[in-house]
This record gives sequence, structure tokens and C-alpha cells, in this order.
Amino acid sequence: MWPVIWTAARTYAPYITFPVALVVGTIGYHMEWFIRDTPAQVAEEQSILERREERTLQEAVGKDLTQVISLKEKLEFTPKAVLNRNRQEKS
Repeated sequence: MWPVIWTAARTYAPYITFPVALVVGTIGYHMEWFIRDTPAQVAEEQSILERREERTLQEAVGKDLTQVISLKEKLEFTPKAVLNRNRQEKS
């Protein structure tokens, strides 16, 4: 008789364990909030993008954003070997 019971339990295990797990999880969830009293209101956090934009705006306060470095000045800081690597030498 035991082999028949074990075969049936193995065959129908998902149908038995899912409702049991659902009930146990629901009871545990409600007991946790009962012990904590009331659920705390979750504060809405800013996303990473919003925080980055806010930080950029704070850094830009007081700066003149029309004064930018020209592209020629930026190129002086890059190594010339990198820029001329694939160009032929002019003789």
C-alpha cells in the first residue's frame, strides 16, 4: 500500500503543495503586519536618473553654461599618436 501512496504523493505533489504554501504564506504575511502593527508607508524614492539630473542641476547653478571649451582646445589634450595612427605620413 505504501508504494501506491508514495506514487500518488509524487504525482500530485504540485497540486497539494501550492495551496498549502499559499495558505502558509498568507498567514505569515498577515501575522508579520499584525506584529508590526500598521504597515509603514513606503516613501517614494527618486530613480537614479532623477538623482543624477538633480545633481547636475545643482552643479550648474551659478555657472555660465554658454562658456564652453572649443573642440580644438579639447584635441590638444589628446595624444596625437592616437589621432594620427591610421593616417599616412605627409612628406
